[in-house]
Amino acid sequence: MREVVELFRRIGGFQALHVAEAYDVLKEAVERADLRFLSFTGNLLATGLREIIAEALGRRLFNVVVTTAGALDHDIAKAMGAVYAPASFDLDDVDLARRGLHRLGNVVIKKEEYGPLVEKFVLRFCERIGGRALGTYELAEELGREMPESSVLGAAARAGVKVFVPGIVDGAVGTALLTCNDLARAKRGGLRVQIDPLRDEEALRELVYGSRKLAALIAGGGISKHHVIWWAQFRGGLDYVVYITTAVEYDGSLSGARPREAVSWGKVKPEAKSVYIYADATLVLPILLKAL
Repeated sequence: MREVVELFRRIGGFQALHVAEAYDVLKEAVERADLRFLSFTGNLLATGLREIIAEALGRRLFNVVVTTAGALDHDIAKAMGAVYAPASFDLDDVDLARRGLHRLGNVVIKKEEYGPLVEKFVLRFCERIGGRALGTYELAEELGREMPESSVLGAAARAGVKVFVPGIVDGAVGTALLTCNDLARAKRGGLRVQIDPLRDEEALRELVYGSRKLAALIAGGGISKHHVIWWAQFRGGLDYVVYITTAVEYDGSLSGARPREAVSWGKVKPEAKSVYIYADATLVLPILLKAL
């Protein structure tokens, strides 16, 4: 993949050049930054990027992950044997619903291989995690211990990489945890699951304050992007940052905002090494991560 990066460098223009420059920034970040965030949205794990990201975490290219609830859902469903089939963006969604199929872009998943599989997996943990307050990073570690190394949570748990999910209730895992508590109420003496997001914030505060240099590779936007740069501001901002997105900045969205906007908030240092790649992450991440 380094040959591809160097080819892009020789192409010398547009997003090809940005990918080559991003590789340079990330290579230096891996060598010099002691806190290295990987932020991505859950939809990416509906693709084969799941295994590529897992390998990157297993190699500890990054030591902290911030992601969305959907990432846990897809990671668990695949670990439980769900088949994510390549399809088309142009399928008839009314027909898909009638046939019991979910469509995620141009990927199709059987209904029974998504929510029900995630719930089945999570309910196994009700007794183990009940009765104590957990941060989402602690929940992710508990779940990851029971998952294969080819999964994101499994690789992270084995490598000691903390996985934070600030929007944990926005998916099947969150609903399954609610079901855990419904079952605990119905069962005399059952222990309820307690997810404490402030434990995440305390852990992130310690990680950020205890680090000398901060780096981040951020694919996509929304809560997973913002949570990284939000915490970076309390340490003076990121020293290294690469954004990969297809969102635009002209509607004022956080998802489309470029690193230079974050400078005005103190989330990226004025002297930071930064690159903005306007591209689909499924095209760019395999090249960058394999090259690294």
